[in-house]
Parts: sequence; structure tokens; C-alpha cells
Amino acid sequence: MRVTAAGTKRVSMAALICTRPGHRPRLIYRIHLDRGPAKGRRKGFTEADYARLLDAAHQQLDGPIVLVWDNLNTHVSRRMRQMIDARLWLTVYQLPPYAPEFNPVEGVWAHLKRSLANLTKHSLDQLTALVKTRLKRMQYRPGLIAKTGLDFRPP
Repeated sequence: MRVTAAGTKRVSMAALICTRPGHRPRLIYRIHLDRGPAKGRRKGFTEADYARLLDAAHQQLDGPIVLVWDNLNTHVSRRMRQMIDARLWLTVYQLPPYAPEFNPVEGVWAHLKRSLANLTKHSLDQLTALVKTRLKRMQYRPGLIAKTGLDFRPP
């Protein structure tokens, strides 16, 4: 039996955990579906996808954003830097090269993966619906989405 990854499909996710003193933390996320191979197309999020996520967060939060970001290649690319520089309401700090303990979104992904363990879905659409449902539930669990080693209190 021949098996290849040529037909690989995936659900990619990007999320921001937003904190503000005196308010519950918020989880703002986007889902990207890759339905299979296509020449020249990225499988995951592009810089433009991340910029749209940041623009949506800015609109929802109605204020400036201080973003603490990991070092994913898309986050640190020249194109992303240009998009960040064009948004005067956005300040970005990079995490150290490997510091998942400081990235609160890592806890969200770990919880989501554990909640999906041992589940079988028959289609990409079923998996996507389940992921969206689980992320929606997490939005209302502030204790889960606020775990981090960073201190967000003003000095």
C-alpha cells in the first residue's frame, strides 16, 4: 500500500490572549484551513493573515496593543516588520528564542490538543467545527487563558 502526504489537509490556528488590568482576559483567534496541496501557496498563516488578526483585535479592543510575540519565522519576517511599523497603535516585543513558559497561548494549544485526543473526525469540516467549539468554550475560562510567567501589571 502506497501512502504519501500529498493529500495532507490541516487546520491551523492563531490566537491572541488579551489582558487589561481590571478586566477578564480575552482570547481572540482565527482558523485557517488548508484543503490540500497547491503550488506556491502556504499551508499556514501568512503575514497578511496575522495582520488581519491584529487589525481585528485592535477593532475589538478599541485601543493600542502591546504584543508579546514568539519567534515564529512569519512573526519576525521583513514583511511582518513592515506591517507592524505601519500600525502606530501596535508595539511588539519578542520573546527569547525558546520560552514557551512565557507564552500564554501555548497553554491554550496544549489544552486544546488534550481535549481533542482520542477523537476521530471524518472530515476537515468536522474537525474545524470541533476546534471552533472548543476555542469558543475556552474564551469563557479566564483562569485557563491567563496562565503565564509574565507580569502584566503596570510598573
